[in-house]
Amino acid sequence: MLVADTICALATPPGTGGLAVIRVSGPAAFDLVQPCLRSRTDLSQADGHTIHYAAFVDGDSIVDTVTASVFRAPRSYTGEDSVEIGCHGGQIVARNIVAALVRQGARPAEPGEFTKRAFLNNKLDLTQVEAVADVIHAVSTPGAQAAARQLTGGFTRRLAEIRNRLMDVCGLLELELDFSEEDLEFVDKNDLRRQLDEIGQVCRELTESYESAHILRNGYHVGLIGFPNAGKSSLMNALLGRRRAIVSDTPGTTRDYLEETLHMEGIAFKLYDTAGMRSSDDQIEIEGIQLAESIVEQSNCVLVINDASAGAAHSDELAESMRARFGAVEVLTVQNKVDLVKQTADELKQTRDDLFISANKGEGLDALRAQLVELATSSSARVNDVLINDRHVGLLQQVIESINNAMTSIENAPSNEFIAVDVRLALKTLGEITGDNWSEDLLTEVFSRFCIGK
Repeated sequence: MLVADTICALATPPGTGGLAVIRVSGPAAFDLVQPCLRSRTDLSQADGHTIHYAAFVDGDSIVDTVTASVFRAPRSYTGEDSVEIGCHGGQIVARNIVAALVRQGARPAEPGEFTKRAFLNNKLDLTQVEAVADVIHAVSTPGAQAAARQLTGGFTRRLAEIRNRLMDVCGLLELELDFSEEDLEFVDKNDLRRQLDEIGQVCRELTESYESAHILRNGYHVGLIGFPNAGKSSLMNALLGRRRAIVSDTPGTTRDYLEETLHMEGIAFKLYDTAGMRSSDDQIEIEGIQLAESIVEQSNCVLVINDASAGAAHSDELAESMRARFGAVEVLTVQNKVDLVKQTADELKQTRDDLFISANKGEGLDALRAQLVELATSSSARVNDVLINDRHVGLLQQVIESINNAMTSIENAPSNEFIAVDVRLALKTLGEITGDNWSEDLLTEVFSRFCIGK
């Protein structure tokens, strides 16, 4: 790909820090940076993958002492001549360096433009591009690890295997079509049916990992619901280990929901403290209850917090209604305030399969944390080297549909040409996942998640 301009941007988060990195990429990268450096080395003559110490100047003023890392095309992140300038962090220095480079003729990079050039220069395919965003935005250790495997080509290899098998099928079908007048048969229909079924199964397994990938990418969402004064806010504070939610004996204190993130065993848990469930004439409280129900719908797990001092069965009807309305959501009943009950937690456990805690005393919290970790771990166990996203799922479902149509054609179509059409369509759709077939709208959608400098 020929690029007419050279771009630059801060590649590290802005603000106070030990170091900052400014990226420069494009055909004039060395010529633009060199006038700003007082160094013994001319970057245009420097070997690739070398680092040079210099003073960065803007006119007659020294901006900072820096390092300049040289990368020569095509052996760079973008596939272009590139320089990465390392300077001291802070509010001013990096901004002044970028401004000086722009005055030298560089253009400020758009969000994700460095990675976009890497894609256009065939350094990354589209699944690897998306993995870059997943690495940057990872909220869990397993999610970051899966994204890193995808970045190194794990998903690409899986798709390549599917593509190669479809290409083999398509090649045999089209060869048979070329010799149709000679009545030669190159494809055994039973073998063709078996191959397509196996390919379809691999695609189905990938789509089934979507929910697991969503948890690793966005965290395991846990909604805390219950009647007023059941102790939802107290439990949230206890799990977080700090006072985040206001706790009061007055019913209806929580109107809007509160959201916080808790990390356990490398997994991010998004906790939502919601308004107490009850009948109310207060319009604000009613809206809070409606928000609570929307939180339940979006949660992976819901903890129905029950005030055990009001009776262990006090919230059973609420829990059952949640299970009936939101069948895909794991619903657990948590008996809170067991310190106020005459029966011991061990005695209560003999009659109920609930979790028993005292948020105020800290009792039973370890068991609750362990239960949440077990649920999140089992829910995300399908992911290995692939973080399926919405785009992938939609396209894989189209591939599965094309394969199903091809299998139907094996039984009903008078000619293999109908089978070949569906197999070619499956191949084309696979190409949209990897970016072999792309449009500007698709790239805009993918790179909308990227920050400037990446």
